[in-house]
Amino acid sequence: MAAKGRKAPVSGLVLQLYRRPDSDPARVGFTVTKKVGNAVVRNRVRRRLREVVRRVEADTPLSGFDLVLIGRGATRDRAFDALVADFRKALKLCMRDL
Repeated sequence: MAAKGRKAPVSGLVLQLYRRPDSDPARVGFTVTKKVGNAVVRNRVRRRLREVVRRVEADTPLSGFDLVLIGRGATRDRAFDALVADFRKALKLCMRDL
């Protein structure tokens, strides 16, 4: 499945986007490895990414896609507004060729 999707690495995160054949609401998954930190830090990064998706999806509803956001070490310390901008940029890069 990964070979069929698009991948956009940006400063604060990596976005993998896969098109689905239906038009159901987007499904979103989050991945944060142990390289980022201990369990408390990884969960904090996951919560930050979840809120980023919630804010962006309120403006631009996504349907017919699977998204995977991969947290990086930079996600932990990055300003929240910068993370939102990173996610918007990654979405734009992934959807450019669809």
